[in-house]
Amino acid sequence: MPELPEVETMRRSLLPSLQCKIRSVLSPPSRYRPIVMEPNLDELQRRLTGRSIVGVDRLGKRVVVQLDDGSNLLFQPKMAGLVLMDTPPNQAHIRLVIEVVSEKPRAIKKITYWDQRGLGTIRLWTAKQMESYLSSGQLGPDAIAVDFETFYSRFRESSRPVKPALLDQTRIAGIGNLYASEILHHSLIHPENRCDRLSKAAWERIFQATQTILLQAIAHEGSTLSDGTYRKSKESPGNYQNSHRVYDRHGQRCLTCDKDAIVRTVQSQRSTFFCPTCQKKRGASQKTS
Repeated sequence: MPELPEVETMRRSLLPSLQCKIRSVLSPPSRYRPIVMEPNLDELQRRLTGRSIVGVDRLGKRVVVQLDDGSNLLFQPKMAGLVLMDTPPNQAHIRLVIEVVSEKPRAIKKITYWDQRGLGTIRLWTAKQMESYLSSGQLGPDAIAVDFETFYSRFRESSRPVKPALLDQTRIAGIGNLYASEILHHSLIHPENRCDRLSKAAWERIFQATQTILLQAIAHEGSTLSDGTYRKSKESPGNYQNSHRVYDRHGQRCLTCDKDAIVRTVQSQRSTFFCPTCQKKRGASQKTS
C-alpha cells in the first residue's frame, strides 16, 4: 500500500501542475527517518529549478513527473507515502515540497511528497536512465494496460503459488497485496494454487477481475485502510475500502457465499485473505478450471 489505484489517484491529483514552471525545491527539517533521494537535495534544486512540467505519468506504483529537458522525477511511495497537491495529513512527515508557478492564471502551487514511515524514494532520471530501466526487464507490463495473452504468458509456466506471483512487479506492474487478495476472491481461485496448474479459463477470470477491480478502485480513488495513512488529502480518504470482500476481514462472514468466514494466512511474509468455500484449494496434480 499504496498500490496501482492509489498511485493513479495521486497522478491525477498532480495534473494541475502541467505546463507549470518549477520555482523552488524545498525539504523541510524532519526528525524522522530520511527518505532515499537521488541525487541529493542540492543537486535536485539545481536541476529542477526553472524546468517546466510537460507530463504526469505513472510507472507501475510510481508517479512520474516529466520535465521539458527530457528528464523524469519519480516518486515511489512504497508503504506509506503520498504525492499530492492538497493539504497533507500533517506537517511532520513532509519530505519534499516543489513550488510551481502557472502563467494563466498566474498562481503558485505546491507538489508535496509526504511519507510517514520514510520508506519511499525520490529519483531524478535522465531520459537515458529511464530508457535503460524500461528495457531492463525490472518492470512488467502495466496491470490495466496489458492484453490477456501477454498477461497469461507472464504466469502460465511459473510453479509459484498464484498470490505471490501476482505481486511480482517484473511479471505485471501495479498489483499489490490488497488487490491481489480481492482479485483472487473475485476469480474464485485459492491463493495457494500454483500458476502452472491453473487453466487458461482460470487465468481469463483472473485477468478480467484484475481489470474490473483496479478500474473500480481508481473510480473510487483508492482504498483508505484502518490506519488512515492513504488519503487524497488531509480531509479526503479514498472510498474503495467499502467494497472490499476479503481484505482485512479475517473471521467475518464471506459476503459472496454467506456460508464461511474469511481466513487470513501468510504467504511470502504477507497477509493473504480468502474464503475457503468460494476459493477451493486444488491438489498439485489437479488442474483448476
